[in-house]
Amino acid sequence: MSLSMHSASIPYFVRALNNLFVILKKGAAHAEEREIDPSIFVAGRLFPDMLPLSRQVQIACDVSKLAAARISGIEAPSFEDNESSFDELLSRINKTIEFLNSLPAEKINGTEEKEIKFQAGPHELDFTGATYLSTWALPNIYFHVTTTYNILRHNGVVLGKLDYVGAP
Repeated sequence: MSLSMHSASIPYFVRALNNLFVILKKGAAHAEEREIDPSIFVAGRLFPDMLPLSRQVQIACDVSKLAAARISGIEAPSFEDNESSFDELLSRINKTIEFLNSLPAEKINGTEEKEIKFQAGPHELDFTGATYLSTWALPNIYFHVTTTYNILRHNGVVLGKLDYVGAP
């Protein structure tokens, strides 16, 4: 059995976002238990020149919904990038997962050679569907989920490997 574009994308995006949801819930619970203003975590960074946690979550959602949209040819929903609380970020994750789960497999399968072109900052990127998925979209979502995990872990939230990879 070969791996289809749908089975190589949507389940991985959804799993990463579900794990991100759990990580954020633990961050919110930690803030509440320790009576720490949650906005400190939401605005937290690993280093001053890095994006804050809120932006990491927004990008993780955007990477997955835009990848699925580009591959399938279905327009992605637009979000305003104005989330400033754990609840708002959790809601964004849920909306993204709903969109991903709504995409029909037949719109994604068979797109391995589809031309994917887009602008990323000053760079125009040009991929095939399979290359885009494997070298751009999946690494990007994992980067931003990992960075979110690291921001919270750095700030004392008790997280472990299973929070990141998901329970078996």
